[in-house]
Amino acid sequence: VQLVESGGGLVQPGGSLRLSCAASGFTFSSYAMSWYRQAPGKERELVAAITSAGGSTNYADSVKGRFTISRDNAKNTVYLQMNSLKPEDTATYYCARARNWYWRAPPEAWGQGTLVTVSA
Repeated sequence: VQLVESGGGLVQPGGSLRLSCAASGFTFSSYAMSWYRQAPGKERELVAAITSAGGSTNYADSVKGRFTISRDNAKNTVYLQMNSLKPEDTATYYCARARNWYWRAPPEAWGQGTLVTVSA
């Protein structure tokens, strides 16, 4: 299993970024995928999750209405569109593969992370 995130960087408050996670080494369309984040000094938290076919999603309350998770099973890629970014969104963002098709399943594989910094 390999998960490779990209798309992080420095953005001003109110700006947007789109993170991508390219997956390989497994049947991507059979597994739910998630995005987590970890800010300095804080625990890793779930940001968004999506079922294997993309029919159901879940978001942390702190990002609802601003972030959108999606996936392209033909490209083995999951995305996180982040709009109206706030300084408190600053964190390392990790892509994760769940144990099965359902978004509530615990993660069992992780990417290396991509840093998002929201600052003026």
